[in-house]
Amino acid sequence: MNQSTNQDEQRWQAVQARDATQDGRFWYGVRSTGVYCKPSCASRQPLRRNVRFYDSAEAAERDGLRPCKRCKPRDAAGDGEAARIAAVCRHIETHAGEKLPLAELARRAALSPFHFQRRFKAIVGLSPKEYAQACRLKTLRRELRAAASVSDAIYGAGYGSGSRVYENIDSRLGMTPAEYRAGGEGVAISYASGRTPLGLVMIGATDRGICFLQFGDDEAALLDTLRAEYPAARPSAMPPAQQATFDEWMRRLGEHLEGRRPNLDLPLDTRGTAFQLEVWKYLQTIPYGELRSYTEVAAAIGRPAAVRAVARACATNTIALLIPCHRVIRGDGSLSGYRWGLARKRVLIDRERAHRGAQ
Repeated sequence: MNQSTNQDEQRWQAVQARDATQDGRFWYGVRSTGVYCKPSCASRQPLRRNVRFYDSAEAAERDGLRPCKRCKPRDAAGDGEAARIAAVCRHIETHAGEKLPLAELARRAALSPFHFQRRFKAIVGLSPKEYAQACRLKTLRRELRAAASVSDAIYGAGYGSGSRVYENIDSRLGMTPAEYRAGGEGVAISYASGRTPLGLVMIGATDRGICFLQFGDDEAALLDTLRAEYPAARPSAMPPAQQATFDEWMRRLGEHLEGRRPNLDLPLDTRGTAFQLEVWKYLQTIPYGELRSYTEVAAAIGRPAAVRAVARACATNTIALLIPCHRVIRGDGSLSGYRWGLARKRVLIDRERAHRGAQ
């Protein structure tokens, strides 16, 4: 895939997610309607084959397109709030290793610190501090691959000390910096499988907690899935010394599926992007027996335009039940997809509703 094709694919993903942080960075035109829009446009999304991308509003108009009346794409090129916050995002990306006082960032957006903090999270989905941390983590990942040593990578990414990294970052990398530098090689994942009311389940766990909990019909296929999810790790059958722990997890899992344990509180080792972690964290707050639409989840995490991205985050969840993506449905009440089968999703929803009503 050449650079231009890769850029177009990234831009199309931004359009699908209605990513307001990309407003002012590019525009897209729709050949079938003759209009052009900014990435966050709330209009009905076009077919990919009808879309072209432009680096400026002027370029789109030179191509014979007229501005969308709904999203007013020329505002993205001017002094619109979203465009100013997008500019702050670019500043954070290029200065993530430096101190970034909130007041200075707010000044760049021409907003008061309080209003800036609130609007930044509404548009981006993260606070300015969280966004800077995510950018710094991205730099750390790159440095860990390229630097001569782990220490060089840590300081090259702007961290003031190694201890700070190991205290706060290993949970986001899903492993320590040294382990990540080695591609996850040597990270031990113990696995075991057992039967539940919903069929065969396999659990994989690191020393931090459960990183894999999936349903299936065949143990060998589930193990292949585990290896595909963590190709550089070292999965091995759960040793006898951990059997008691696994048995306790299975007992709680069974009680949960039978409706006798609504709150399934087991240790987790979640690994994903900053956005995925934000979605998964919210899913864990949805009460037992209740449902949310993808739109409601997107609004709850402060990214109302990122409905499609929320759906993708649910679809890529590797830890069933503990991260209850089955509690998210379409706005019209239909079930939508579930990587472990719609039949299981329907059973889970019906059982939770029935047992919640009986409590």
